[in-house]
Amino acid sequence: MELPFLTIKKAGELIKGKEISPVEITKALLKRIEEIDGDLNTYITVLGDSALESAERAEKEIAKGGYKGPLHGVPIALKDIFIMKDVPATCGSKMLENFIPPYSATVTQKLVDAGAVILGKNNMDEFAMGSSTETSYFGPTKNPWDTDRVPGGSSGGSAAATAASLCLGSVGTDTGGSIRQPASLCGVVGMKPTYGRVSRFGMIAFASSLDQAGPLTKTVEDSAILLNTIAGGDRRDSTCVEAPVPDYTQSLTEDLKGIKVGIPKEYFVDGMDPDVEDSAKQAIEVLRDLGAEIVEISLPHTEYAVLTYYIIAPSEASSNLARYDGVKYGYRASDTKNLIDMYKKTRAEGFGEEVKRRIMLGTYALSAGYYDAYYLKALQVRTLIKQDFDEAFKKVDAIVAPTSPETAFKIGEKTDDPIKMYLSDVLTIPCNIAGLPGISLPSGLSSTGLPIGIQVLARPFDEETMFRVAHAYEKNSGWSGKRPPV
Repeated sequence: MELPFLTIKKAGELIKGKEISPVEITKALLKRIEEIDGDLNTYITVLGDSALESAERAEKEIAKGGYKGPLHGVPIALKDIFIMKDVPATCGSKMLENFIPPYSATVTQKLVDAGAVILGKNNMDEFAMGSSTETSYFGPTKNPWDTDRVPGGSSGGSAAATAASLCLGSVGTDTGGSIRQPASLCGVVGMKPTYGRVSRFGMIAFASSLDQAGPLTKTVEDSAILLNTIAGGDRRDSTCVEAPVPDYTQSLTEDLKGIKVGIPKEYFVDGMDPDVEDSAKQAIEVLRDLGAEIVEISLPHTEYAVLTYYIIAPSEASSNLARYDGVKYGYRASDTKNLIDMYKKTRAEGFGEEVKRRIMLGTYALSAGYYDAYYLKALQVRTLIKQDFDEAFKKVDAIVAPTSPETAFKIGEKTDDPIKMYLSDVLTIPCNIAGLPGISLPSGLSSTGLPIGIQVLARPFDEETMFRVAHAYEKNSGWSGKRPPV
């Protein structure tokens, strides 16, 4: 049995049945990280000793009859945007290179309380700003399917680590597609919950009205298991909704009879990779064969989504990143003349180029004389985009579309063209703007052997329907469980 290649579900069953031990599987994964992550660069911090201590503790608890559930003793990873007490939290930036938080994020604590073994912190685009994990201060992550290509971003380290079996799953964040797009490019399952379903407390902020934490896993069932653990209200996050959290694994059936699936015509964009379009159309036929009624729908304001996002997100980033001033914590420039000089040099030296670009975009959009023309107008368009989805969900139960218009591109291919890079998320951004749940899962391989994904979107707080459609497709498509050649 090759332990690193297990799913969370299978590992949990074997651990519960005492057929394998948490220490055994943790050691196997740490060994694999040591052997191949030097090339892939999926981790910023590997918690070798700490992970083994957690595994030993889980093993003793289970031996004494204190089994906590399906994550007890299961090794997973965290995107380095979630703080964990006494563990470095860099957010992929020089600005936080030496930051050691004194407390843990709600997501982190829920996983620890469930008995999960935290292997380490995954690489990411700096402050989650990017679509390729090339903006990380700690170097780019490589796609395990082709190491000349990007894994997507900003949760590229989490997606690549999951695909390469360097963890059994990871938790990332999705602001404009940062879970689903890398999941598509790396051939894994990536799920963004409804905005407010998972606490953002202790999750380093990029754009507060868009950010949401979610799982990256090998299967839809694993995604449901992780969401069961991290979802739920939290009084420390005022945007986190106090709504009942169902057992999402109960929605995993293969029967789609009575389900209406909408296909938005606007999501089949000009310039889309023909392999991606063919894969999506084949996926639609699989859903039809499973009993789903296929309905063509229109989301007419989709064309404004990228423009809207790149006003709202940078504006919120401009506000959120103002706290990194060299005074309280994080990087501080040396050899400065006065306070203002220290501010300027700290931010000039501590932030990378993409982060500076977005701070300037956001500051401009919020400045006097431009607020109404840009930021306020973007909020109005956001409402129109959400209304498109509201109308669509009066006719259908779920929406299915390609996740990314292309497969993984070459490292360095788009770094000199920000607009081209931003368009990588053209199909994922509307979901964030409307606050919907969405999941990307493998739907094929391109003619060059690169993964392709489709996404399933559902009504707010209806993750159950989303999981039902995704699981039914996964079980009948034949694309689940494909491994990269690492």
